[in-house]
Amino acid sequence: MPACFLGKAMREINVSQVQDTVKRLVIRANKVLPEGLCALIESSREAEEKELPKKIMTQLVNNLDAAKQLDIPICQDTGMAVIFIEAGQDVHFFGGDLYESINRGVAQGYTEGLLRKSIVRDPFDRVNTGDNTPAVIHFKIVPGEAVKITACPKGFGSENMSRLKMFTPSASREDVMNFVLETVVTAGGNPCPPMVVGVGIGGDFEKCAYLSKKALCRDVSIRNENAFYRDMETELLERINETDIGPQGFGGRTTALCVNVEQAPTHIAGLPVAVNIGCHVTRHAQEII
Repeated sequence: MPACFLGKAMREINVSQVQDTVKRLVIRANKVLPEGLCALIESSREAEEKELPKKIMTQLVNNLDAAKQLDIPICQDTGMAVIFIEAGQDVHFFGGDLYESINRGVAQGYTEGLLRKSIVRDPFDRVNTGDNTPAVIHFKIVPGEAVKITACPKGFGSENMSRLKMFTPSASREDVMNFVLETVVTAGGNPCPPMVVGVGIGGDFEKCAYLSKKALCRDVSIRNENAFYRDMETELLERINETDIGPQGFGGRTTALCVNVEQAPTHIAGLPVAVNIGCHVTRHAQEII
């Protein structure tokens, strides 16, 4: 029976369904890249003119094919599980604690999917939790009665290359772009380029970091709706690919596959900017319940 609130019927979803969905998503995300990203990697291989970068890109393509055929993870670092939940406000979850169900789904996915478990319970005692939990969970309430779940396993070879800077409002467009470019150049070959670069601009300290991570989950074929930021994405990609860092840092035309910028309102006294670097296997998978 649907739940009711002030006479309005609400859709009921058992948290076990969320658990099962998260389990599927973390396994899928770690084994199969989004089609658009695969296509970019393939086309970038054809764009390389020198033998070494073309050979490296060919090996990356072969690795993706092998992971799919053998049903194994694309990368040995199967990441920290980042879960985005967009829940319709007309949904009632029942059957237990929602957050616990998400973490159970992560634990089952990493255990049954034979994915490497990389999470430690404390930053200093470094004791592994044994099941890759807890996940980082971002929860958002939206209109409607659907629940969209996105799993974004984030490896730390690329995560460690990410940066955040609190600019003042006097900072220019060029200042922000130079910071993004500087972040990429400093990273060099460490994040297994070609990279996907997520940029968050605005909000506050934590909001811009959230935006940069969310930007990595955007389909690579979708550009920012705002012309100002859309042009920034295009120009940043061009300038990054002029650095000659190239595939795996060995030189070439393809240092980045895509640059996604997300923006938000901010305070009159600030201009926060975060850059979240994703490796060539910037993984994410999504389902709607």
